[in-house]
Amino acid sequence: MDNLVANPAATIVDITIENFQQIIVEASQEKLVLIDFWADWCEPCKDLMPILEKLAGEYAQHMILAKVDCEAQQEVAGQFGIRSLPTVMVVQNGQPVDGFAGVQPEAQIREMLAKYLPSPETEHLAAAGKAIQAGDYASALPEAKQALEINADNIDAKYMLIDCYIETGSVSQAKTALEEIKLVDQDARYQTLVGKVELAEQAADTPEIRNLQAAVKENPDDLQLKVDLAIQLHQANKADEALPLLFGVLKQELSFGDARKVMLDMIGALADGDPLKSEFRRKVYGLLY
Repeated sequence: MDNLVANPAATIVDITIENFQQIIVEASQEKLVLIDFWADWCEPCKDLMPILEKLAGEYAQHMILAKVDCEAQQEVAGQFGIRSLPTVMVVQNGQPVDGFAGVQPEAQIREMLAKYLPSPETEHLAAAGKAIQAGDYASALPEAKQALEINADNIDAKYMLIDCYIETGSVSQAKTALEEIKLVDQDARYQTLVGKVELAEQAADTPEIRNLQAAVKENPDDLQLKVDLAIQLHQANKADEALPLLFGVLKQELSFGDARKVMLDMIGALADGDPLKSEFRRKVYGLLY
């Protein structure tokens, strides 16, 4: 597999009798190998090849496109008993497992490959789970969200996203999402997350926060009190309460103290994919520009 080692990004390989073993047998142990049997005189081959090359680019992490020029590599074509062109074979673990002859629509080829390749939904879920195990909820959140965008009924993605919301300070969003979980899907994870929301709310109910909330109520025009309260709320993982409070300060006085810097720092600390991040970044930029 020297050429693959030298160029690990290679997704399209020309097959010869010399590299047949390393690609078709060895490489197919790690990645799916899609073999395209073609010839320069074959016009349908020229229609099919751009589709296969496009798919090879999309599935680069999991698939290699191995092209066999049947005029130049008659011995290789003969080993597979190729009788018509174009012919496409799917090889997994050194064995042909699927394929077709002639030109097929892209959608039909994708449907065939989907039986052997991990779906984007599965990949996003795996990435989210790995990040959560490492305690990196900010990185897990966009992965879980993308999995849910692909399949809105994926309960695993829903629970992962809710967990990420709690851990990154969007507790009210977590509560809303929990309320949308159907009774049939309310398993042990549901109860665990309900408990985490309650603990997060209790953590935010500190004497200092209560005192600041009372002070803001008594002095609604005191902007510094609001900034101080927003900072305390953010530290208690209540970004969904802190950001509207700070935005109200900036709307009233854009250059007030450190309010703008504090708010931009809070926005920057939110996970990519958190709706609060895009919402309040847009609002602040609207005030600035």
